[in-house]
Amino acid sequence: MGVSIGAVELNSVAAGVVAGDVMLKAANVELVVAQPTCPGKFIVIVAGDTSSVETAVAAGKSEGRDKVVDTLMIPSVDKEVIPAIMRPSAPEQRESVGVIETFSLASAVLAADYAVKSAAIDLIEVRLGRGLGGKAFVVVTGKVSDVATATEYARAQLAKDGMGLNITVVPSLHPDLYQALL
Repeated sequence: MGVSIGAVELNSVAAGVVAGDVMLKAANVELVVAQPTCPGKFIVIVAGDTSSVETAVAAGKSEGRDKVVDTLMIPSVDKEVIPAIMRPSAPEQRESVGVIETFSLASAVLAADYAVKSAAIDLIEVRLGRGLGGKAFVVVTGKVSDVATATEYARAQLAKDGMGLNITVVPSLHPDLYQALL
């Protein structure tokens, strides 16, 4: 069984810092990211075993009360998702590029996990809301058919919660634009 990941997204930076502190103190989890995002949001993402992540997310949600925008719990996140959030390096561009844009930061992490588990693609990045007006997006690359499958699966799953926004697949994306996405 793989690592679990959980997130609490809040509409207040101050409340986010407190919720993040409570999350890290509530359970034996590792901090993946804690950062302010636009417009005045804050996201805390933690990883660990399922029980610990569930405990941490519940504690953060409880602490954040009415400031919570979205939460996330993925019991066995794909191994590509955490590096894509932290973006240490990007894979080489392949035949096509897909972009999945979401209304919440937590839903972008979920979309990345859906996409990478549904087709043979490379996850390039999960961009969490900096300079995006509170939205987030996921960038993937692979064969056109695989990217189409991955993005459509993510679209269908996000539609259940109304968090998907725009999804596109671009065959043969210009290399300069690919580099600009990184």
